[in-house]
Amino acid sequence: MTENDIVTIVSESGPLTGAELVEKTGMDVFILWQACRRIPSIRTRKAGRRYLRLDRNVDGYARLSPSIRREFLTYTFVGLDTQQEALYKKTQKLQDEIREISQAKREVARESIVSAVGGLPQRDVILEKACFLIAGDVVYDMSHMVPRPEKSTGEMVKGSDLDIVIVVEDDLDPSITDALDRTIHKRKHLVLVNDREEIDYLIKTISRVKKQLKFDVFSSMVACKILEEAELLYGSRLVCEEMKNLLLEHGIPRRLDELERQAAAERELAETQLLKINPEIDRSEYLNLFYTRAEEDEIY
Repeated sequence: MTENDIVTIVSESGPLTGAELVEKTGMDVFILWQACRRIPSIRTRKAGRRYLRLDRNVDGYARLSPSIRREFLTYTFVGLDTQQEALYKKTQKLQDEIREISQAKREVARESIVSAVGGLPQRDVILEKACFLIAGDVVYDMSHMVPRPEKSTGEMVKGSDLDIVIVVEDDLDPSITDALDRTIHKRKHLVLVNDREEIDYLIKTISRVKKQLKFDVFSSMVACKILEEAELLYGSRLVCEEMKNLLLEHGIPRRLDELERQAAAERELAETQLLKINPEIDRSEYLNLFYTRAEEDEIY
């Protein structure tokens, strides 16, 4: 398909997302991304934002999310320079939809936790000594509904997962923690079966948080990043503040900001270099920022 063919499709159809344009052209997504960046009459507009991910497969671990490919397919509209108004309106509508999806997923997460905790006889103790935090795509208002396989079963779920971290005081009775774990696990299964939503959760003590503040290995870096971005969903505000203060005392926000600046610089360089290559004969170290293996964080 020629550049003129792409322009004709966009002219006839109006602004399209990257995914819609892939479907209409039948082109490889990388080749199409290059073409859309090179054709003088084409304009692109992005919804949402970019934010830090930590990825084992990237040098220095830091990259921006969404990946170049995901950003193009899901969050970018492609139009012509004569379609600026339509391009703006469609992008704004998508922006509003992303916020609505993120808020709906917040509500699913909160309702699931409130329901799980509410059925326990130790509810009051849990609410005093535990905070329930949500992290991931939701907190950046970047949740999506693109179907994907759930990690443990392979069954298809509705887009972004719900990353929930429960931080508990060290003196919370372990038997209460175990009961909480079992109850949330049951709720996780119900939400997966009934709503096709994936809850990924972890319970950790303040002592474990303190050990992870060393920020010295990949798992502790991910743990700190998730705690820094996390928002209070339910439970003790005091426990949440204690955890956030620990992050500040150890300079975690500053270190994450440095990684995000590093990732932003790499992304800019990657896009520049990827526009120059022929994927049939050239290989680039930056292709791992286009074809990432995963778009989700693990929780540690």
